[in-house]
Amino acid sequence: MTSVLQKTGLLHMTVDKQETLLKLAILTIAAVLSFSTRLFSVLRFESVIHEFDPYFNYRTTRYLAEEGFYKFHNWFDDRAWYPLGRIIGGTIYPGLMVTSAALYHMMNWLHISIDVRNVCVFLAPLFSSLTTIVTYLLTKELKDTGAGLVAASMIAIVPGYISRSVAGSYDNEGIAIFCMLLTYWLWIKAVKSGSLLWSALCSLAYFYMVSSWGGYVFLINLIPLHVLTLILTGRFSHRVYIAYSTVYVLGTILSMQIAFVGFQPVQSSEHMLALGVFGLCQLHAFADYVRSRLTAEQFDLLFRTVLMAAGGLALAVMGVLTVTGKIAPWTGRFYSLLDPSYAKNHIPIIASVSEHQPTSWSSFYFDLQLLVFLFPAGLYYCFTKLTDANIFIILYGVTA
Repeated sequence: MTSVLQKTGLLHMTVDKQETLLKLAILTIAAVLSFSTRLFSVLRFESVIHEFDPYFNYRTTRYLAEEGFYKFHNWFDDRAWYPLGRIIGGTIYPGLMVTSAALYHMMNWLHISIDVRNVCVFLAPLFSSLTTIVTYLLTKELKDTGAGLVAASMIAIVPGYISRSVAGSYDNEGIAIFCMLLTYWLWIKAVKSGSLLWSALCSLAYFYMVSSWGGYVFLINLIPLHVLTLILTGRFSHRVYIAYSTVYVLGTILSMQIAFVGFQPVQSSEHMLALGVFGLCQLHAFADYVRSRLTAEQFDLLFRTVLMAAGGLALAVMGVLTVTGKIAPWTGRFYSLLDPSYAKNHIPIIASVSEHQPTSWSSFYFDLQLLVFLFPAGLYYCFTKLTDANIFIILYGVTA
């Protein structure tokens, strides 16, 4: 063993270089394992797209690659939703198709001949490898390098994620999980640094998430929930103010460029928490400025008066806008989260979709396995050292 190390020159490396090499090796193995474990459907059978939605996504990707984005965006597909047809540009999240088409054109530009179908088949396994790297970066930001490597190794083989990113399952979740974790990592970097650069990058990652999956609503409620918790626990700072203000303003403007989303970020109830917390941040920052100019008694009186007036006005405006239909009410899917029997009693078509059914307890173990037992331990360690980043991951764990 020593002779092998001497021949490869490892013994002559410094300790730091050896550590770096070991980290790189573990992360590379995790990424390769993540990709390879998702290829069994291709190895056992052949390179095909399975299921209905993935095949529709493949058809639209092929059209985009052949005809270009302008024709794709304005394409009326008379074969979908037959005999009604479907306007593709305004009824899909185009991130998946644009990503695949971009990879297809890039590989052909490099003179690597590959069919669009194969790009679609192998896209989810490729992005699962990228997810392991982002998971490492996210966990390293929260704890340290060792924890990051363990998290990357775990997410590479967790059955719940494998089932949504297997080769041939060409659906939105294939890239959306990567986009979600990328947004979280950049959000934590933005909160820690208070930097406009990290905040702007977080906004771009959020835009990519919005373009890829309807689950972006979870992000735009979780991030404001994190900021609200920091305000209530007295941890609100200039860094958080810069990070959230930038992410909300830039992210909302960018998300409205997706035709399927449109004006929902300023009209639907699901986005109102983000808007409310944004207003609260401005009031908090203004209150800090006023506090520095007044005595404690004067500020307390002014603060109570303004808080009651502003709160009453906000509730009244929200009520009027909801009654008049300017703000869309909560959808049946969200009411079902609060009341599992809501869909069954009021909207049977939502209850008929299997993914809207309440999850059986055994599924948690079969999807997460060892992580079911590691999760409470992780929460405990987060609570023992409460930081802005750890509060975020606690909220993410509890709400997920």
